[in-house]
Amino acid sequence: MSDEGLPSDFLRLLRSVEAKRPRTVIEHILEHGQITTEELRDVYGYNHPPRAVRDVREHGIPIETFRVEGSDGRRIAAYRFGDPSQTRTAQLSGRTAFGTKLRAAIVDKYGSRCNIYLADFPERELQIDHRIPFEVAGEGPLSVDPADFMLLCASANRAKSWSCEHCPNWKAKDPEVCRSCYWAFPESYSHVATRDIRRLDVLWMGDEVTEYDSLVKKAGNDRQNVPEYVKSVLRENVLNRSKEPD
Repeated sequence: MSDEGLPSDFLRLLRSVEAKRPRTVIEHILEHGQITTEELRDVYGYNHPPRAVRDVREHGIPIETFRVEGSDGRRIAAYRFGDPSQTRTAQLSGRTAFGTKLRAAIVDKYGSRCNIYLADFPERELQIDHRIPFEVAGEGPLSVDPADFMLLCASANRAKSWSCEHCPNWKAKDPEVCRSCYWAFPESYSHVATRDIRRLDVLWMGDEVTEYDSLVKKAGNDRQNVPEYVKSVLRENVLNRSKEPD
């Protein structure tokens, strides 16, 4: 597919996307008419193809999913532009106009830190993410409230994307379920992707790395993995001691 026959407004929308990952998808579809999960993985090195396609959709661009035969004969997902009339142009114009301002507002509100790991990162390493996934609540008016977004490091963003896309609510699309989920509000939640789980993501950074290495060694001596060992230390030194009489 070339850009011939596409509405001029739609083309302007496509050309306005500057981020590398959605830009790659757009340019490939413009040249070839479609892009497959296999091409996203093998040609462009994206280990999570649906995330790259979702980036395009989050710019208000309609994308259709269909099935084709992969190089090994199996059926795989492929993507092409949908009906240009379904473009969410109003949302896009808002998004592109306040992108830099939104990032600045989020950093001002939360600091330059990953909202999952609660660790400081260089601002350039943090990505803006909807607290409630766009796929669940993306059809409403585009919010400009920093509280509706979070900053995530690349590792946390990948973990959230995988968990959300394998959550039952990905199809049910109930925003209220997301509002009580760890991945949307780790500071106050009752489930992790609808499962009765409590989760603590901890990073050891900089000088703390030697402390982590020491934990690994001690856990190995006790024939435990690190999470089991940390839990046992917490039980012994915090939880059980809190039960002791004064």
